[in-house]
Amino acid sequence: MRLMHLVVGVLAVAFVVQVASAAEELPKETALPITVATKAAAGAFDKCKEDGYRVSVAVVDRSGVLMAFMRASGAGPHTVSSSTKKAYTAASLRRPTGELAEMIAKQPAAQGLRDMDSNILLLGGGLPIETGGDVIGGIGVGGAPGSQFDEACARAGLESIAAHLKTPSGK
Repeated sequence: MRLMHLVVGVLAVAFVVQVASAAEELPKETALPITVATKAAAGAFDKCKEDGYRVSVAVVDRSGVLMAFMRASGAGPHTVSSSTKKAYTAASLRRPTGELAEMIAKQPAAQGLRDMDSNILLLGGGLPIETGGDVIGGIGVGGAPGSQFDEACARAGLESIAAHLKTPSGK
């Protein structure tokens, strides 16, 4: 009986050591908090409203899942989809959507990006949300009278959360 308890004890210790060792190897990711996502959406929305644009604003997490959304009264119905797709594209491809649109215009071989996922929209107005060099989400704006204005509003959304995106060392 003592031998059985000893064997069980040794096996339990070995299991705990393996679990602890595996836990140390698990990746650690920074998540976009809902309060920060909502603040980014509001910052972009307020900038567009101040400029006289009726838009939709979407913020997604690193996986492209919608976290925050705002739509102005009178914004076109297409702005719902365009803002969400721009945010998704910026998060999943980890680059500003305007930059991606310029790239495919210059490099015909990159046209395939348009067809790789039905949620991709290669039109300016989407920006990745980054902290410490890691993309943790995306913000997209749709409905201003030009993608440069959509992007300016998205940038205002990022500026509104800049303090939250700094690394602990302040970089």
